[in-house]
Amino acid sequence: MSGLSISRRGLLTGLSVLGTSAALGACGAKTGSDTSAASGAKADTSGDTVKVGLLNSLSGTMAISEVTVHNALLLAVKEINAAGGVLGKKLKPVSQDGASDWPTFAEKAQTLITEDKVVATFGCWTSASRKAVKPVFERNKSLLFYPVQYEGLEQSPYIFYVGATTNQQIVPGLDYLKKQGLTRLYLVGSDYVFPRTANKEIRAYAKANGMEVVGEDYAPLGSTEFSTIVNKVKDAGADAVFNTLNGDSNVAFFKEYKSAGLTAKSLPVLSVSIAEEEVKSIGTQYLEGQLTAWNYYQTTPGAANAEFVKAYQAAYGKDKPTSDPMEAAYTSVHLWAAMVEKAGSFDVEEVKAAADGITFDAPEGKVTVDGATQHVHKTARIGKVGANGLITEVWNSGAPIKPDPYLKGYDWASGLS
Repeated sequence: MSGLSISRRGLLTGLSVLGTSAALGACGAKTGSDTSAASGAKADTSGDTVKVGLLNSLSGTMAISEVTVHNALLLAVKEINAAGGVLGKKLKPVSQDGASDWPTFAEKAQTLITEDKVVATFGCWTSASRKAVKPVFERNKSLLFYPVQYEGLEQSPYIFYVGATTNQQIVPGLDYLKKQGLTRLYLVGSDYVFPRTANKEIRAYAKANGMEVVGEDYAPLGSTEFSTIVNKVKDAGADAVFNTLNGDSNVAFFKEYKSAGLTAKSLPVLSVSIAEEEVKSIGTQYLEGQLTAWNYYQTTPGAANAEFVKAYQAAYGKDKPTSDPMEAAYTSVHLWAAMVEKAGSFDVEEVKAAADGITFDAPEGKVTVDGATQHVHKTARIGKVGANGLITEVWNSGAPIKPDPYLKGYDWASGLS
């Protein structure tokens, strides 16, 4: 696949070249009030600035995870503005608080599109919030850039999925456990769409790969009572726990886990929603040695990541860790900017048409947009939590994995969608 490669340092130069090229092919960059055909939602691009929407939980049970995503989005906006903006216009971020409540997310999404007149929106974390806003963006033909790993089995013409899909996180995580001989799994998750769908996929994988699911339990999102579940885990004879809990429920779960005498050595937990920020909030004494599956860690090697960590900590504090969802959020703004420059327009349909093959030298490594699915090629990484609170990679896929949101490349997944 051919694409545009942009380094963080060279963003403006790369975007400028693209903007010129796109202008030649599209009779010049479009300004004024661009709007998708029949969308009814008009993004205001008439002035020297354009508004971008930031839609995150700044309060409630998910704030433990989403505040840092919001901060990373602001950092990306600041960098792009310092480099000259997008199509010569500075970006003005407009923040709305989803408040960890899915109807509120939908309401705030509508506000961003029709009242704030944003050119694109960046945010959401849980699949429940994404499912709630999906019809809003589709109805208004406005773009959402979603930064968090998710369960797959979805594709929307108005969502770009910049976090991992199933074959870039959950499947590599299962492959890793299988290679370690950890074949008897206990599934623990929050009671909503992502964990339930992910566990359906895990059960299908296990059946086809000589693994066994020996137990499966769910807790309400935000739950702090895990004694019953942990006791069931302890008695199940599992080799490992696959954890899809979200938000601050992880704090209560891992404290109860340690209290029950369970450790990373005796019964390892592989988590797909715990990153460096959550490690800090939960406490390394509860997580040391436990496993995670992501595409990025603060310790990921490379100049782009070193620069990203330095910039983030300069903005928000030397003790503030970086994490996968916030890195993907940061990356999503840069990818959108590149799409706009290539299109020579803020028009949604033209931006979508320009997306295929766009690449970015992200902190996680090179990422490439797959225009057909509106997902991103990403490298899978398994990590282990250290005593210092950071996560160190113990395995990676060696190269970015092409997104396969409907798991079409896996025979065991037939019938899941």
